[in-house]
Amino acid sequence: MADRTLYQRLSESSHPVALLFFLFFRLAPLLVYLLGVLFTSNYILNFIITMLLLAADFWNVKNISGRLMVGLRWWNEANDLGQSIWVFETADPNRYINPIDSKVFWLFLYSCPVLWLVLGIVAMLKLQFLSLTLVGLAIVLTSINALAYTKCDKFGKANNIASNVAGSVASGFFGNVGGLVAGVFRR
Repeated sequence: MADRTLYQRLSESSHPVALLFFLFFRLAPLLVYLLGVLFTSNYILNFIITMLLLAADFWNVKNISGRLMVGLRWWNEANDLGQSIWVFETADPNRYINPIDSKVFWLFLYSCPVLWLVLGIVAMLKLQFLSLTLVGLAIVLTSINALAYTKCDKFGKANNIASNVAGSVASGFFGNVGGLVAGVFRR
């Protein structure tokens, strides 16, 4: 089984189209930025294309890939006082999460901000402050998704533990009460 190709492993995904779009939107901004820095002097075109791809990546990860691949979703709302509230949504805990989808999602979710950070350090060392602006925006966008999904995952696990504990306590309590009630009516 160790001689399977990457394509064969990825084809075992539960959501192969979502996985392909996830990988495309995660890698395309990095490639466009690197190719633009290395092979073109038109910084504005490189900036615009990279920003559009970063925005598409942010939206895709937040609204589609996270929900399909790992069963998580998050959004931000403002309450009546104008305060920002993060809302986390988790799928049914009994839903099957494909290990390939999950591993690829978490690997690329955390590795992209790190790669952008490395590119930011390189831009800073080369004194390319215009590139540093674009890289800074990329770090912010990819890090927000990583932070939000980390919190969402912890929230989902805490809810599952709480619901399991509450469910077992409630079933134990109501099971005992049900036995008492049934015993009373049998007499």
